[in-house]
Amino acid sequence: MFILSEINDLIRIPPHTFNIPIQHAITDELNKKYANKVVPKLGVVITIWDLLDIKDGLLKPGDGGSYVEVRFRCIVFKPFVGEVLTGWVTECKATGIKVRLEFFDDIWIPADYLFEDCEFKESELAWVWNSADTELFIDVDEKIRFKVEKEVFYNVKPKSSNEAIGIEEPANKVPPYSIIASCQLSGLGCVSWWD
Repeated sequence: MFILSEINDLIRIPPHTFNIPIQHAITDELNKKYANKVVPKLGVVITIWDLLDIKDGLLKPGDGGSYVEVRFRCIVFKPFVGEVLTGWVTECKATGIKVRLEFFDDIWIPADYLFEDCEFKESELAWVWNSADTELFIDVDEKIRFKVEKEVFYNVKPKSSNEAIGIEEPANKVPPYSIIASCQLSGLGCVSWWD
């Protein structure tokens, strides 16, 4: 679920941090830039692990900051395909189930990735698995075990000027990184079913 990834980048060190050790200043700037952000084709960066190489700083005319090329390792959330994870159901719709982890919300289990005899009950707003003449419900806030089927990266545009001045954009935006999962194997689905 978590991997250690190596990245190279050119980081600007602001002048007000020149009085602290360079390793601390670089780590702070890297965490500001990467922590809790999606790096395309890599995953969600959790934090900076360590600095591997720091080149000499360069100055640009008209800019008081120092630009330093750095090679570093960071901890990244990137579950592998086939990995089984446990999360909580946040939403049930006729098209599928939305799941969250403690730090990641963009997990989707499509309706056709659920158990064979599952059906959506509109009156309950829940999915029901009809297993051996027993109705097993998948409700909101249930703890659920699922298998990662694929990752989806989407190139997100920068915030528009409307967002900068407080005008709300549509709520149905596509997340920059999401996971498609399934519940089709024994042991998957609500944790309470198998305890």
